[in-house]
Amino acid sequence: MPSPLALLDHRVIVGFHGCDQATADRVLVTGEPMKPSSNRWDWLGEGIYFWEQNPERAWAFAEEQHARGKVKRPSVIGAFIHLGRCFDLTRSAATGALGGAHAALLPELAAIGAPVPVNRPGSGGGDDLLLRELDCAVLNFYLRDADRTLGGGDKFHQTVRGVFVEGVPAFPGGSIFTKTHTQVAVRDPAVIVGYFRPSSYTSSGA
Repeated sequence: MPSPLALLDHRVIVGFHGCDQATADRVLVTGEPMKPSSNRWDWLGEGIYFWEQNPERAWAFAEEQHARGKVKRPSVIGAFIHLGRCFDLTRSAATGALGGAHAALLPELAAIGAPVPVNRPGSGGGDDLLLRELDCAVLNFYLRDADRTLGGGDKFHQTVRGVFVEGVPAFPGGSIFTKTHTQVAVRDPAVIVGYFRPSSYTSSGA
């Protein structure tokens, strides 16, 4: 497992979370804590998800959820996040640990007769593997082991961070893709320094 000191990140980043405006109001006005996501297909495992420095992407996600009937009024919450003990997938120390985690997970799944998860496209098809059940399972397995062995049962890694290439080429023949983004999953809400409301990304009207 990587050295804990190698994972400490003192940066404070700005993250954006797309949601319903009612949720944004509860968090910003009443101080209600945000709820972590625990879908089996989450790209970075369990946590509260933010797009780093990307309010446009958070707004697009909220609008997509609105189109699916899951959000009534699209909105965006901004947050200042201290990365802290970060499992950063842009670092070789982090990605290098995942092969061993995958190898350790397989016999545990076999012992309980569970199938090995796979990454799959979303319901809309396309080339992007939007339902990342294998990635989620491996990350959760690794992170929970770290919680147990290094955190004494508490969240050892406070945040998880990754860069993802997604979408279609920005221009013909190019290798720059339209939805490439950096995402952060907050596992320990204590690293969220504070929230704010981006004025340009709030619904108007009822």
